[in-house]
This record gives sequence, C-alpha cells and structure tokens, in this order.
Amino acid sequence: MKKEIHPENYRLCVFKDMSNGYSFLTRSCADTKETLQWEDGNEYPLVKLDISMTSHPFYTGKQVLVDTAGRVDKFRTRYAKKK
Repeated sequence: MKKEIHPENYRLCVFKDMSNGYSFLTRSCADTKETLQWEDGNEYPLVKLDISMTSHPFYTGKQVLVDTAGRVDKFRTRYAKKK
C-alpha cells in the first residue's frame, strides 16, 4: 500500500438514521461537530443520515416516502393553486 495517502482522522463514529432512529458504530473520517454517548459508555462523533439500510425501500421491500424537509407538501401546495 502507498504511504501517506490515508486520512489522519480515521476513527470510530456513530451513524444515526434520523427517519427511524437506527444507529450503528463504524469507522469513518467524516467531519462532524456533534457527539453521542454510545451503548458502551464512550462518546463518539455523530453523523446524521437521512436514510440507511433500515429505511431504504430496496432493503426493506416497502415503498415509503421519506420527506424530511417537507418538499412533497411544498410541491403539492404550489401546484394545487394552478388547477
């Protein structure tokens, strides 16, 4: 392997799916300012996800619309006026 090409801040991080609350601990170099106390009592950097394997339709087999920003409601109200 080539030397000095890997990131220096590679550490354990908690990834949390904000749509259903599922969390998992893995290694990452993603930048984050928030932290979370994990099940083992240690505090790890927190990376928030909009969607993960527990909420993605491909993995769950269910067609669920995840609308975290209210985009669908904005679209419907904007185009409902034109009808």
